[in-house]
Amino acid sequence: MSVLRVANASGFYGDRAGAFREMLEGGPVDVITGDYLAELTMLILARDRAKDPETGYAKTFLLEMRDSLALAMDKGVKIVVNAGGLNPAGLAAKLQELAATLDVEAKIAHVHGDDLIDRAEELNLTTRNGKPLSANAYLGGWGIAAALKAGSDIVVTGRVTDASLVVGAAAHHFGWAETDYDQIAGAMAAGHVIECGTQATGGNYAFFDSIKDMRRPGFPIAEIEKDGSSVITKHPGTGGAVTKGTVTAQLVYEITGARYAGPDAILRLDSIDIADDGPDRVRLSGVRGEAPPDTLKVSINALGGFRNEVTFVLTGLDIDKKAALIQSQIGRDVPEGTTWTLARTDREDAATEEEASAMLHCVARGQDPKIVGRAFSNAAVQIGLASYPGFHLTAPPGDAAPYGVYTPGLVRAAEVPHLVTLPDGTTAGVPLNSGTVPSAVALAPVEEPTLPPLPSPSTTARAPLGRVAAARSGDKGGDANVGVWVEREDAWPWLVNTLTVDKLRELLPETRTLEIERHVLPKLHAVNFVIRGLLGEGVASNARFDAQAKALGEWLRARHLDIPEEFL
Repeated sequence: MSVLRVANASGFYGDRAGAFREMLEGGPVDVITGDYLAELTMLILARDRAKDPETGYAKTFLLEMRDSLALAMDKGVKIVVNAGGLNPAGLAAKLQELAATLDVEAKIAHVHGDDLIDRAEELNLTTRNGKPLSANAYLGGWGIAAALKAGSDIVVTGRVTDASLVVGAAAHHFGWAETDYDQIAGAMAAGHVIECGTQATGGNYAFFDSIKDMRRPGFPIAEIEKDGSSVITKHPGTGGAVTKGTVTAQLVYEITGARYAGPDAILRLDSIDIADDGPDRVRLSGVRGEAPPDTLKVSINALGGFRNEVTFVLTGLDIDKKAALIQSQIGRDVPEGTTWTLARTDREDAATEEEASAMLHCVARGQDPKIVGRAFSNAAVQIGLASYPGFHLTAPPGDAAPYGVYTPGLVRAAEVPHLVTLPDGTTAGVPLNSGTVPSAVALAPVEEPTLPPLPSPSTTARAPLGRVAAARSGDKGGDANVGVWVEREDAWPWLVNTLTVDKLRELLPETRTLEIERHVLPKLHAVNFVIRGLLGEGVASNARFDAQAKALGEWLRARHLDIPEEFL
C-alpha cells in the first residue's frame, strides 16, 4: 500500500460522540487515532485515580468502542489512542471485557512505562507543593509500532506525544528505521495537524466565515506516503473545509520555534512546503527532521490548594467607585491569594441593562478550605444590602474546590522504560533511540532568517490586524503561544517587519512585563510568539479570564494598527 490513511476521531477528552463511527462509515481509512490527553486532562485523570485506582483512563473511549468496535474489526481498521492516560493496562482490560461481551475478536496491546509517579522523588520530579499527583514522561511512537508489528488491532497508550500516534502507525507501515528522521518528521507534521480533530477542518479558524458549512465539521485524515509527505483531507460530504489556512492554523498551534521537539525526531517547522492538492486537500512535503534530544518532557501535576470565585455585577454610573467600595468592604475577609479583575463590559447610555453593566471577578485561593469556602462565600453574600447600589451577583459562590498546579519537567530518556504489553500477554522493552543528541544541541534556537525588505511606504488605514492576518493561540503550562500568519504572499514582508515583540507588547498590554520570544516561519508566512508566564502555574490554577489563552489570538486580531490599504 503506497499511502497510509490515518484518520483522527478525537482531539480532546470530551470530543464529539460518535466520531469513530463517522470515520468508519464515511470512507476508506486504515488507522483511526484519538488524542485525549491535554495537560489539564492528566490532572483530571489523576484525581479520578486518587478516588479509584481502577480508573485513570478516558472512559468516553469505551463508549465509542461499544458503538464502533465490531465495525472497525470487520473493516480491518486499526485503532491507536492515548486514552489509557494513567492506567493503560486498566483500559486494555476493559476493552477485552467489551470485546467478549460483543463477541468480537480483537487483539489489544498497551504501551506503558511513562508513569513516573512512584519515582518522582528519585528523579527530582517535585513541585513547590511537594509530591505530585501525576508525573508522566512523553514517550514516542516506537512502542506503538512494535504493538502493530505483533498484529495488534487496538493499541492504547499512556502519555505519548500527540503526534506519536501517527508516527508509530506510519513507522510500522513503511518499515522506517529510527534514524529516518525526515520521514518521521513528516509523520510528526501530519500528526500535529490532525491531533486536534476538527481544528484542522475549520474549527476555531480565524476566517471561519469563509467556510461554506461549519455546522458539523468533518474530522481530518492524513494520507501519508513512504517519504513522509502527506495530504491532509477529510471524508467527502462532511462539513468544514481543509485549506492551506486551516492546516497552517494547526501547524502553528502550541509550538515554540522552528524546532518542534519529539522523542523520535525534531520536526523542522521551517522546512514544510504547503500547497493545495485539490478541493479539501492540502499537501505537506519537503519536511526535514533532525535527531531527537536525549531527554523527555515530563508532565507533572500537583494539588495547589483550594479556590472559590464570585462575580459582582456593577451597573450604570461610577463603575470604578463601586468596584473600589466592594473591595474595601470584603478585602480583609478574603485569603491572601485573592485576585480581582474588573471587566469594563459596560457601554455609555446603554439601551439594555446588560450593556450598562461591568463585571468584577473575584477569585480566592488558599490552603484552608474553610476560609476559601464558607468564610469567603459569607463575606461576598452577607453585604448584599450594605454595599453599592444595584448590588447583585451572577451566581452565589459555593464551596472551596481543589485546584491543580502544572509543572513541566525533563528527565533523561535512558531513565524511562518504554514498554509494550502485547496481545499474548508478554511485555517487551522498546530499545532506547541510539541516535539522540544532547538537549542543548537538539533544542538550540534557529537563527532568525533574513527578513524580506519592508515594502515602500504606501497609504495606510487604521484597521484591525485581523482584517489581514489570521491567528491561533493556546497554552503550554504557564506559557501561552500565538501564531500569526497571512494568506496573501505580498502581505508577508509587511507582517514580519511590523509585528515585532515591541509591537506585540503595545497591542497586548497584558504582556508588557513578560518575557516574549518571536520565531519566524517564512514558508508558512507566519510568526509565532511565546509569552512566558502569562498563564501562571497552568490552566487549573490561574485566574485569568481566558485561562488557556485560546482567544488570545482573536484579541490580537481585534487590535488596531496602521495597515497598507492594498491589503485591506
